[in-house]
Amino acid sequence: MTIIRPARAGEVAAATAVINAAYVVEAFFKVHPDRTDEQEIAARVARGQVLVATEGDAIVGCVAITTEPPEGRFGMLSVAPEHQRRGIGRQLIEAAEARCAARGCDSLSIEVVHLRTELPAFYERFGYAVTGTAPFPVPEQLSQPVHFLILSKPLAATPAPVAQEAAPWAPASH
Repeated sequence: MTIIRPARAGEVAAATAVINAAYVVEAFFKVHPDRTDEQEIAARVARGQVLVATEGDAIVGCVAITTEPPEGRFGMLSVAPEHQRRGIGRQLIEAAEARCAARGCDSLSIEVVHLRTELPAFYERFGYAVTGTAPFPVPEQLSQPVHFLILSKPLAATPAPVAQEAAPWAPASH
């Protein structure tokens, strides 16, 4: 059973490893292959901005969120390659939506690299639509020109339950 809950400080290395393994597919346009490092993830975990998907003691996925009402943002949606195509990404998206709605956000957005042509269709299945573009913030990390597509979605007025340390949230099966 997959449980979605806030990441703990002792899980930074495992979460970072899952993110970087999932983002290997972006190596074709980057100078440095890693998506993130433990310092960035530790800071996000300390602020309560990382949710993890666990199976037993293993972290099999994660997502980073920020809430700045009226809008929330999510990113680094990652599922360990050997656990992909099992609905864990959907569960992480649902948990991010619930967490942001519970914190007063009425919309949620994600930025995806325009070269990842499969991603807009993936997020459209969850109700997201392209609403704009943005420049890549650190162009010296790129081996070719890249920009972001911004996809956004309005959130429901009544949020679903949000993961808590004492009561993990496991979304209903789909």
